Amino acid sequence: MSNPVYGKQLKTSSKVTANSASVLLWSLFIGLILFLLWSAFQVALFNGQLLQFEAPIYWAVAITTLLFILWVAIYFKQMKLETQQDWLKVAVILLPLTYVLSLINAASEYLANNMILIQCIYAMIFVMTMYLLQNNKINHIIQSSLIGIAYVIVGYGLLNWLGAFSFAGKLVGWFSAGVINGVYNQAIWNDSNGARLASVFQYPNTYAAFLMAFLFISIFGMIRSKRIVTQLLHGFMLVPIILSLLLTLSRTGLVMLPIVFVILLLLLKPAKQILWFIYCAVSAIGTLLVLNPINTAGIELQKQFTGSLAAKSWAILVGASLVVALLCWAIQRSVAPRLEAKLESWSARKASSVWIPLGSVVLTVVIAVLLLGTGVRNILPDSISTRLENINFQQHSVLERITFYKDATKLFADYPVIGAGGGAWTALYEKYQNNPYVSAQAHNFFMQYLVEVGLVGFLVFMAFILYVFYQYVRSYVRRNEEDRESHFVYFILSMSILVLSLLDFNMSYVFIGMLVFLGLGGMSAAIEPQPTRRLKMGEAAARGVYSTVAGTAIIVLLIISVRFLQANHYAIEGNELARSSQDFRQIKAPLDKDLSIRSTHPDSLMLLASLYQQGYTQTKDEQFYTEAVQLLQRGLEAEPYNKGMVKQLIGIYELKGENEQAYTLRKEYASNYIWDMDWYEQLISRSFDLGYQALGQGDTTKKNAYFSSGIEAYQHVVDGVEHLKTLPKGQLQGQPFQVTPTMILNAGKMKYMSNDLPGATAVLKTGIAEDLTDATNREIARWYLASLKREFKMDEALYNKLIAISSSEADEIKRIAELTFN
Repeated sequence: MSNPVYGKQLKTSSKVTANSASVLLWSLFIGLILFLLWSAFQVALFNGQLLQFEAPIYWAVAITTLLFILWVAIYFKQMKLETQQDWLKVAVILLPLTYVLSLINAASEYLANNMILIQCIYAMIFVMTMYLLQNNKINHIIQSSLIGIAYVIVGYGLLNWLGAFSFAGKLVGWFSAGVINGVYNQAIWNDSNGARLASVFQYPNTYAAFLMAFLFISIFGMIRSKRIVTQLLHGFMLVPIILSLLLTLSRTGLVMLPIVFVILLLLLKPAKQILWFIYCAVSAIGTLLVLNPINTAGIELQKQFTGSLAAKSWAILVGASLVVALLCWAIQRSVAPRLEAKLESWSARKASSVWIPLGSVVLTVVIAVLLLGTGVRNILPDSISTRLENINFQQHSVLERITFYKDATKLFADYPVIGAGGGAWTALYEKYQNNPYVSAQAHNFFMQYLVEVGLVGFLVFMAFILYVFYQYVRSYVRRNEEDRESHFVYFILSMSILVLSLLDFNMSYVFIGMLVFLGLGGMSAAIEPQPTRRLKMGEAAARGVYSTVAGTAIIVLLIISVRFLQANHYAIEGNELARSSQDFRQIKAPLDKDLSIRSTHPDSLMLLASLYQQGYTQTKDEQFYTEAVQLLQRGLEAEPYNKGMVKQLIGIYELKGENEQAYTLRKEYASNYIWDMDWYEQLISRSFDLGYQALGQGDTTKKNAYFSSGIEAYQHVVDGVEHLKTLPKGQLQGQPFQVTPTMILNAGKMKYMSNDLPGATAVLKTGIAEDLTDATNREIARWYLASLKREFKMDEALYNKLIAISSSEADEIKRIAELTFN
């Protein structure tokens, strides 16, 4: 049996060919490319779980759905469910369905619904590209367009690096949500390591993952192409890509790059493996020659733009890129054919593709030792050299990621079957965290996926992608050289990003996720379609079933995306009015419209509740109070872990004087925010206040309950501080978490009033400070001395120091010591 050829239409697939392609077909793939370009400049459609990131994602849902309508119109008559390849378009529907299933346990209804919409985008992208990329001409154009988009993003990043912020902002400001005040926000990311290039992503590590994928795609494209212009273009972009990769200062990217490189080499013949090494070496040398001047110039130009320095920097970069392009072209023209001829017999042997990758592992180790353990790294700029020097398993970012993963397993253990819904990590991580870090992302796509959809959803997802990779590689090894190269770009794209996503949250960028599923679609298009033995459905039935499912999904998604876009508009309008207007009704009107569509949207719900709270404060009208409380209680039913809502509800209870209800809520939710120092300080203070009040009323039972709760909260903080001392040396603690003087004072008083004098003395002693002019410190000392007096002990030095500040302190100590409590 002869093998079918990539790109040629099979009897079991679409009959659309390049020659007979309809207007609809060309509209579909052109629309897809324009959509990808647009998406890249919307902060890569980052699912940042904030109001400002919503609209572009909802637009993406609407646009993808419209493109999918075109796909249905084009391929309706060719829909079949006869081969394994055909059934993939059914299997991909399971991915959003597992997110729908996880709604049962959703920690955040709002975040979970958004993730369902995002998964629907991925499913539609996969199905459309699986069919589109079976067409040779469209496949070629889409590959070229993807690479073109990548090169635009690289150029755009370097424009910002070399100080042309305003010009870069004007280029895309007319359509990009990422441009704020005429500048693309955080195209240059500044942190403790200095300036880091992030381009359209606003996050350097994700940009590094993107660059790594297209670095290898560029090398592959240059080797594969027979056109001189294309070879020169790919060769020209190697230096800008590697330069940009280094300027991200991404240790994750540098660590994972050799791993991806070795995986890719395993699928290439020895001659091409050697060429990959040569081109990497040539472009790396070219990059190192210009790295220092471009790095230094960029840092200066970001502070103060100078036309002459910018022009000089661009001249250096373009010159180096041209030289590298010409060298690569010369090698490809003269060396590559001879190399392939000489190694042809070796390539025919079994396992011939394994030896060079194994050698590359050794080479990688040697280079790593030179860069990490010797002075060779000093040829690099200080910022990059320092980042390399800090690559080790005891480094903060490594230890912190390991902590994230351990905490994710704890979360998974509580929601093992169907997960806690989309956005589960963001909603729940404070409840499970090992130390008080702040991270709305788990920094591992697979762990984050696991906690969102549980074991059921995770197994479905892994089975899907592993099946696609397995079938692609299986088909790949059976093809001849020309056929296997036609879709290899998609393997590089998906595999590179997924490998990098083991250590970061790249897939939280919907644009990156779309690239991955586009890659999976491209790989599926290249799979040999094998008839299924058991799963088979007639053409009419297949068309009926699939068109019914697709039609229903299209209608639902269009309605939801349009309605959510309207709701987002109202929410933003309400927020803007809240900053500029004092008119209650004017601000309330758009918020009501948002909540009529999304009844528990957190931003609008909390803003409206705050309006009611202000109304109650000003008028004491009970209706305002009731509306605010009911609104927040309704919100917490859908968002039970939303700290902002809980704090707001506690605040309005306290404003009304409903202190016991506020206290109950604060105590109930304390276990969700185990490292929130302020939360526990307030809990301890309120425990003392209410316990003291119960003591005055003679209610011993209530007093003991409040004091017991407060002392338990204090011990939680003490234990937490001790736990933080066990963190590895290189790991940062995160947010402040310590026993404060206020905690010590209130805990000491509660123990004293519970007649636990040794306990009171021990607690209060830990708060004795040198500065007794501070009122809290002075009160701690006063109660400490009174407790000692009750135990017939004395601290003469502290006593003398205290009464030297005020002679009345002696009477205060005596008064406290004479107090008795039942």
